[in-house]
Amino acid sequence: MIKKITVSFLLLVILSVGVVAVKSPGGVSGFWLMVTTITGLNQVETSSDVAQSYLHLPEGFTAEIFADGLDVPRVIVVTQTDDIIVSLVDSGEVLLLRDLDNDGQAESKTILLQGLANPQGLAFDGDWLYVAERHRVIRIQYDHSNGVTLGEAETVIDDLPFGHPHRSHNAKTIGISADRKLYITVGSPCNVCIPDDPRYSAILRAELNGSNVEIYARGLRNSVGFDWAPWSGELYATDNGRDMLGDDFPPDELNLIVKEGFYGWPYLHGDNVPDPEFGEPAFLDENPEILASARLPSFKFRAHNAPLGIHFIKSTDNLPKAYSKTALVALHGSWNRSKLDGYKILSLHWNSDGSIESRDFMTGFLGDKGIVGRPVSIVENAAGQFYITDDLGGRIYRITYTQPH
Repeated sequence: MIKKITVSFLLLVILSVGVVAVKSPGGVSGFWLMVTTITGLNQVETSSDVAQSYLHLPEGFTAEIFADGLDVPRVIVVTQTDDIIVSLVDSGEVLLLRDLDNDGQAESKTILLQGLANPQGLAFDGDWLYVAERHRVIRIQYDHSNGVTLGEAETVIDDLPFGHPHRSHNAKTIGISADRKLYITVGSPCNVCIPDDPRYSAILRAELNGSNVEIYARGLRNSVGFDWAPWSGELYATDNGRDMLGDDFPPDELNLIVKEGFYGWPYLHGDNVPDPEFGEPAFLDENPEILASARLPSFKFRAHNAPLGIHFIKSTDNLPKAYSKTALVALHGSWNRSKLDGYKILSLHWNSDGSIESRDFMTGFLGDKGIVGRPVSIVENAAGQFYITDDLGGRIYRITYTQPH
């Protein structure tokens, strides 16, 4: 009741002053300046205000919306001039985003490539921009200074396997190692099956010109994200477990990838627990090499959390010591659990004994109003800021650490 009286009184005062204002110097414009000052109607929410209204990060980190209104943004890379290139998997485009006035938001959006078949993976090797489509890897010369591509794209690897658009994991991810080898992930064509092409459910490796393609690791159902630990050079990859076995099984995985490594799928899950369809005791008894050779995960995520992108933090000097050996992982979120789970960024911390500890890093995509975002990919620029794609919200977030430690 008091609130209603106060508001009514305030409006009465404003209207009374308004009558005088119309007849006084400044006129109507002066009157509205007063109104907006009193009511706050002239306040414009910044991208940081919007992001902070629902996202939660550790103390000292802030989030802002770098780009919005994007059509299913998936993977991002940073150019030599600190611009952002992102793949739009549904529209078949690769987009350049530039913050021209250094206000933390992309004012310029330029299509670099279009007409592609589900482009996802992106990687730079100097002036070569590599792009992974569902069936091939291409590359094109990129002028970092001017933000333009040069010449025509050329095919590096053709005829990569892909399956039914609604039942297969067709989007490919790529990365280039320190010794300049090209790595390509190829997901399974099914929920659980034995594929007829051995390149499915694997990580491939090739020369940068596309020659000498080999199966580097196998038994990986859908390893979307991978990165190399800067302190050891070891390759780690996320993997998404099969569906339809309940809320809590099988766990999703983080695997230490080694050459010729086998990671269990479709026969084994998690700590080498047999699959009810493809890991029957009689079959495993007849094929003892499967259980004997299957590598255990380095870390297990909650079932159906869908870990996608992983990024090892490179610029740690300005961060708290807890982030000295840390990776950020994007949990895309579950679709087949009775209670939704995931939808956040985790930080994984490597302890001195080799164990890995998990902490929430960026939450708020799943709240009381439902799902507002699904994080996919994480990159870091030269200044140590992180960029994160959200393919549901159509946004790219920028995360900055601002608090001295």
